[in-house]
Amino acid sequence: MTIPVVDLSDFLSGDAARKQQFVQALGNAYEEVGFVAVKNHGIPDDLIADLYQYVQHFFALPTDVKLSYEKKELAGQRGYTSFGREHAKGFEAPDLKEFFQFGQTVEDGDPIKAQYPDNVVVAEVPQFTPTLLAAYKNFERSGRALLQAIALYLGLDEQYFEQYVHNGNSILRAIHYPPIIGEPKSSIRAEQHEDINLITLLVGASADGLQILTKQNEWVGVTSLPEQIVVNVGDMLQRLTNNKLRSTTHRVVNPPRELWNTSRYSIPFFLHPKASMNLACLEGCVDAANPKAYEDATAGEYLDERLAEIGLKK
Repeated sequence: MTIPVVDLSDFLSGDAARKQQFVQALGNAYEEVGFVAVKNHGIPDDLIADLYQYVQHFFALPTDVKLSYEKKELAGQRGYTSFGREHAKGFEAPDLKEFFQFGQTVEDGDPIKAQYPDNVVVAEVPQFTPTLLAAYKNFERSGRALLQAIALYLGLDEQYFEQYVHNGNSILRAIHYPPIIGEPKSSIRAEQHEDINLITLLVGASADGLQILTKQNEWVGVTSLPEQIVVNVGDMLQRLTNNKLRSTTHRVVNPPRELWNTSRYSIPFFLHPKASMNLACLEGCVDAANPKAYEDATAGEYLDERLAEIGLKK
């Protein structure tokens, strides 16, 4: 499936017509599909290449070394999460993956720093942490620009989301789907799910496998060109917009049997707001034809609920 493609340079061009065209194209795609591919996204190619290199170095470490970086008390929000710990909401079979998470680094004296655990530093791969930090900042900058466009599409002030995402609770996740060495209980590396956050930015993947569920209830594969990132709506944004913008169901399927001996790597950036953000449906998205679909909740309350549902938090 070819998902809609937008050019972030149009939004940042300073040309009012190009900017408005971008806003409309992005909003239409998020109402109809829930996914877009973004070119000229501002994340340097050499940084992406370095990121994948060090991610592969980390996951190649011995299991006992990786386990020393697993902090179960942090519910998978920092450091390493071992194979088989996470499952999709509503499914008991664990996803066939291990991952490493890197979170917000508060550098401006904001007292919110006390809410965030420190990031986990991997001694065996010295360049891992600084590369994760650089990637995090680039993803965050691009994501904030996309949220500005979304705000305009919703008839809000362009800076509406800024107060919530500055020093927000975003997560950069490096995922490794290891080779399949025996008949799996499930044919799915990552069972069907929707993301929890506002938007997800996904840069590349080392192998095919991502599929989305269309409005026609059909699974279709999603691919993007190397110079593009894929950006999808998460459940928090769907709640906020009372289902106007769609959080699309997606999954990662296993490769053909002849490729079972191969790994898959994927690096999504989950753009989260601060825990205090109110996710109550926007007034402009509620009317007689579209009555309010969700109870009020803060982003922190909703995140805790979902982390429990996927097995990371008790």
